[in-house]
Order: sequence, then C-alpha cells, then structure tokens
Amino acid sequence: MDKKKVAVPLVCHGHSRPVVDLFYSPVTPDGFFLISASKDSSPMLRNGETGDWIGTFEGHKGAVWSVCLDTNALRAASASADFSAKVWDALTGDVLHSFEHKHIVRACAFSEDTHLLLTGGVEKVLRIYDLNRPDAPPREVDKSPGSVRTVTWMHSDQTILSSCTDMGGVRLWDVRSGKIVQTLETKSSVTSAEVSQDGRYITTADGSTVKFWDANHYGLVKSYDMPCTVESASLEPKYGNKFVAGGEDMWVRAFDFHTGDEIACNKGHHGPVHCVRFSPGGESYASGSEDGTIRIWMTGPLTQDDNEPFAANGSVGKVKVTAEDVSHKIEGFHIAEEGKTN
Repeated sequence: MDKKKVAVPLVCHGHSRPVVDLFYSPVTPDGFFLISASKDSSPMLRNGETGDWIGTFEGHKGAVWSVCLDTNALRAASASADFSAKVWDALTGDVLHSFEHKHIVRACAFSEDTHLLLTGGVEKVLRIYDLNRPDAPPREVDKSPGSVRTVTWMHSDQTILSSCTDMGGVRLWDVRSGKIVQTLETKSSVTSAEVSQDGRYITTADGSTVKFWDANHYGLVKSYDMPCTVESASLEPKYGNKFVAGGEDMWVRAFDFHTGDEIACNKGHHGPVHCVRFSPGGESYASGSEDGTIRIWMTGPLTQDDNEPFAANGSVGKVKVTAEDVSHKIEGFHIAEEGKTN
C-alpha cells in the first residue's frame, strides 16, 4: 500500500465559513496554541498539539482575514473586513483594544518583543500601533504600492515584510526609515509569506510556485513548481528539510526542501486549502480550508516506512496524549497565566 495516502488527520470543526488563516504560537511553558481566522467573523483558539477547542473571540462584525498570537500566547490579534483590527486577552477572550481603519484590514502581526502591532489592508497603508500607548495615533509607514495581503516582522523587528493582493513581489521595509529597501520579485501576487523559525529563509507562495529566499541577503535560494495553484506554504521549522503546500486542488502536499520531490499527499478537505502552517516543533502541520475545517496532520510515522521510526524530541513513534493530559494542560494554562508577572 502506498504510504503517502494513509495519513489520518485530527479534524477540527467549529467554523461555519471558510478558514482563511492559521497561526501557531511559539512553545510556551504551557504548550503551544493554534489560532484560526474565518469568514464567520469569530477567530478560535485551540490547543496546538491536540486541536482541542479552547475558546472563540467574539466581537467582529465581518470576515476575519488574519490572526496572530504574541510570543507568550497571552494576547491574540485579528484583522477584519469590518474595518478594524482587534487585540484580545487570550485567556479571557476580552477585547483589549480595537483599532479602527478606513477600509478592510487583511493582515496583522505582533512584533517579536510583543509591544507593537502591525496592520495592513485595502487602504494600502502599513500601520504600527504601540500597545503600551494604544490611544496614541499609529505610526504610518510609506504608502504600499498595492492593497496589502500579508505582513510579518523580521530581523528583531527592524524589518517589515509585506505582499500585495493585486501585484507580484514581496517588499521589505526598513522600520526606522519607513522606506522599501528591497523587493523580491515574483510573477504572481504572493498569497503567503513566512519567515523561518531560525530566521534563515522567507517562504513564499505565488501562483503555482513555492519560493525560498535568503532572509538576510534576499537572494532566491530555491523555486519549485507546484502541481496546482497554491495559496500557502510552510517550511518545517526544526530541520528545514521539508515543506508543505496547499491550494486549489484541495490536497495538502509535503515536499523535500532540497529536491522539491513530493513525499506525501494528504487528501480530506472538501474545498480549496487557503492556509498551511507547521507547528513550532515540526511534529505536525495544520491546514485550513474553504470547507470550514482545520485538519492537523502528523509528520513522521505516517509518511515513512514502518521500519524507520520517526524520532521527535527524543521519542520514537507516535506520541499518545490522553484526554486527561489535555484537560490538565488547558487548566494549567489558565491557572499558570493568572499569577504570571512579566
């Protein structure tokens, strides 16, 4: 039997409309977390390992296009078609700040030091909000050449990366000057841009290609043609030896980073795949689809021969997590964070 076709994912239901963005927190003392954006206007927080639902953030009045968690997974942010970006308490679900915009907000990102929130959207303006002074007007970076689709921070918050909905390329902005310092050229518009965990690579999806760029010298390292138009790609964070991509054909594929060869093809979604992201330790990856579900796929044992046990974090084979462990972890998260001081 072909090993590529036996992967059985964890299926996470809950959203009533398409899932358009996913974001994993780094590993915290309480595990790691997954937040999802959906056109149903209600972002959801889950246990990143098990996919178990933790809570829903309620308050947006339009589709939510982008979500993120800060480094400690204590706050969430969301960008919405209701012309606002919101910052939430990830423990209580309360809105901490709501930043009004003049048009649809498509993208948001916390700075690495967690003090700033970056937003972008149809207005073609990148804004930086100081979360220590949320009532102060945001800093506006030079006007973007097109409607902003994705944003992320790089180089210890010294550089901003952004892509546009209506034109190709990825632009890199110097935060101090607010000017574009480099453009990574692509034929099609970049629908997904991710900076690798070790800061070495930028992974982009544009049209039917996935590209890897040197995040420090900005040269193109690798470019692979995909079997279909892809919307999202993510590089395995621990070893960087494989990447996943998803798009129009509803399948989530894994590829060898060095050769571009397909090593797994996961079928299960009933609509185009809008986003794929690796968990922070690389032991699984999540996909979000037009069908309203999130699927979490395990790497390793499910796509390798049985006689090649997959070692992750020192353990061989599949990691079994009991319901008791999960509930304890979630309870511990709330208890631990309440008494936490920064």
